Amino acid sequence: MKQRILFGAPAPQSRAVRACATEPGSHGFLQVNVVSIVNNFPIQNATVRISSTAAPDQTIEEITTNSSGQTEEVTLDAPPLEYSLTPGDNRPYSEYNLEITAPGFKPQTILGTEILPDATAIQPAALEPEDDPVPLDQSIVIPDHTLYGNYPPKIAESEVKPVGESGEIVLSRVVVPQTIVVHDGPPTDSSAPNYYVPYRDYIKNVASSEIYATWPQSTITANVLAIMSFTLNRVYTEWYRNQGYDFTITSSTAYDHKWIHGRNIYESISLVVDEIFDNYLSRPDVKQPILTQYCDGRQVTCPNWMTQWGSCSLGERGYSPIEILRHFYGSSIYINTAEQIAGIPASWPGENLTIGSSGQKVMQLQQQLDAIATVYSAIPRVNPDGFYGPNTAAAVREFQSVFGLPQTGVVDFATWYKISHIYVGVTRIAELV
Repeated sequence: MKQRILFGAPAPQSRAVRACATEPGSHGFLQVNVVSIVNNFPIQNATVRISSTAAPDQTIEEITTNSSGQTEEVTLDAPPLEYSLTPGDNRPYSEYNLEITAPGFKPQTILGTEILPDATAIQPAALEPEDDPVPLDQSIVIPDHTLYGNYPPKIAESEVKPVGESGEIVLSRVVVPQTIVVHDGPPTDSSAPNYYVPYRDYIKNVASSEIYATWPQSTITANVLAIMSFTLNRVYTEWYRNQGYDFTITSSTAYDHKWIHGRNIYESISLVVDEIFDNYLSRPDVKQPILTQYCDGRQVTCPNWMTQWGSCSLGERGYSPIEILRHFYGSSIYINTAEQIAGIPASWPGENLTIGSSGQKVMQLQQQLDAIATVYSAIPRVNPDGFYGPNTAAAVREFQSVFGLPQTGVVDFATWYKISHIYVGVTRIAELV
């Protein structure tokens, strides 16, 4: 079922994906999600003031967050859609500044939130309590997107790391990590900070920084698979730790991928990542995930690697994700699934849970949902009785609404692991294991 995006019928699409086939738009959409930096709990009644970077003193919108720490979607001006579908010199997104305030918290400023046409941007904001004695930089600056700005090209490496070197391979199987430690600079820059980022959040950030959310869904999926495979290669080989560093990956495009602290992500990209986050790319008789390198194909050329603009063109021509990947990386590459997902209390049951389902997996789901509902009060409380009835379906549907999933009331792969991810964050059980 999870492979419906990769091979079969498409998964439910967001407005941003559907809009790719419609008339070019001149507006995009923004939702801001505000939490406490202490515990990631949502902050209600935070005020978000929005202005254009071209006129920062003129307020366009002023909105407040609900009980889930989320604003309503705001419609904002954006460039024509064709700017993001073909290479060119026109910037394909608009930039906006956000000033966020909330009672009991220090204000935060976000400069350069990127709004693409007909796409929903989701801007996270983590506020520091007023009485926190350790001051943090409450200003976030989002630089140019990698397809528009100038960044160092990737330094070529072998796509498969040698296994004969002492200490090179540490893990015995491919595991999706709970957390990625991102070094925000080149490896040798000891002054650059390290950030601890949930794996899926890292992939969503990188994909939102390196491709456009307006691209065909098959193109987005192919690029997300390449990003995940590259990242899991770094995890599997412990590439940087074997060189004496204390991080998993860097934010330098010369060495890895562009990750931007505090940037907005996009709904269409988020949906794809949640659906396939346990996948990576393999070759026959190669145990490690393939280090799938790529370039933009416009400013930089890279024979035998995927080009991002080339993948967009193939997606528009109807290529599937695996067809796009094999066009660039060869016919032997295939999609694999990780053997383990770290930090998850219970694995997906292997089939959808819906009204009429029963058993231990349903009870685990209900227990996690009920714990989440104590923090996200918009989600109805549920009784963990092991029977999936209308009340459980209603709670699932509201959870899906809050966390950007299709509102089906059915627990599929993406919903199960999103619930587990939020549950771990809410209860902090990961600190106890």
